[in-house]
Amino acid sequence: MAVDSLKICTVCASNNNRSMEAHKQLRDAGYNVKSFGTGSAVRLPGPSIDKPNVYDFGTPYEDIYQDLIGQSCRKMYEANGLIHMLDRNRKVKSAPEKWQNNAYAGKFDLVITCEERCFDSVLEDLMFRMYNKEDQNDVRQVVHIINIDIKDDNENALLGGKGILKLVNMIHDFRQKKKEDYEDESDIILEDQMMGILTEWQKDHTHLPTLYSISYY
Repeated sequence: MAVDSLKICTVCASNNNRSMEAHKQLRDAGYNVKSFGTGSAVRLPGPSIDKPNVYDFGTPYEDIYQDLIGQSCRKMYEANGLIHMLDRNRKVKSAPEKWQNNAYAGKFDLVITCEERCFDSVLEDLMFRMYNKEDQNDVRQVVHIINIDIKDDNENALLGGKGILKLVNMIHDFRQKKKEDYEDESDIILEDQMMGILTEWQKDHTHLPTLYSISYY
């Protein structure tokens, strides 16, 4: 059972490392969370910098895992953490998903991106959706978009995931306090309230630069 009604998603470029580590940590803590990627394809390290492993979004993590362990570079993939990463991923969900194809998931309250270009892509897509609504009478919902800049390696993904979990816990605690202290049943967090939470969180996470915006959809 989810610990909070907040609908969350985490986003990185390929929906394999940073967004998936955060997805796992949030899921394990009981939150309602999904994850996506904003890239044109899933790109993972290959035998050399100019020869990445490239897969379509929707390719099962299991298939990617089996492909990599079958390559001659398997030992290198084990050493750089790629095999471990995919083993984790296949235990969290079936396949990497593309942000732009996430309509099935409904609307999110909180979107956490892990890189500035992903933050920009999410904002651009939300703006496109807002101005291309088929039903103009549909109630527009506020969505908070937070970018937490995380280096794309296993160690930093783990640290970034812990930071994201801490932030979401603070948001959860604020929502609970809002209900208990002010008898305010609304789940809506205003922009200045979110800024206050982020400012407090940033004090202990100076190594994780942030960006913040709101949008509607």
